[in-house]
Amino acid sequence: MSTIEERVAYLEGRMEDHATAVSTLHHRVDELHADMRRGFEQIDRRFENVDKRFEQIDKRFEQIDKRFENVDRRFEQVDRRFEQVDGRLIGLDQKMDRHFTWLVGIQVAVLVSVVGALTGAYFR
Repeated sequence: MSTIEERVAYLEGRMEDHATAVSTLHHRVDELHADMRRGFEQIDRRFENVDKRFEQIDKRFEQIDKRFENVDRRFEQVDRRFEQVDGRLIGLDQKMDRHFTWLVGIQVAVLVSVVGALTGAYFR
């Protein structure tokens, strides 16, 4: 059997081993913390670059929107022109209807006159 002094010496050795292990663990945790902080800083920088790129894309979309506003104005002008042409065509259609009515009326009057003249010549 071991004596108390041997047991105490054994326990002191084990405590020193544990203290060394805890110290090493503490050091490694500090290193991990520093590595993680560096990693997060790199990620933050990358996100800053991504943010800058998105800002550039937003500016490009704003330029495209401005171009489309010009295109929209041009289409509105074309629509107004078509409305004017439609108005003119409606007026022309009404005029042609009036002229057709007059033409048919004159033809009916001539037909009645010819029939009347033939009837008058037949009964004389």
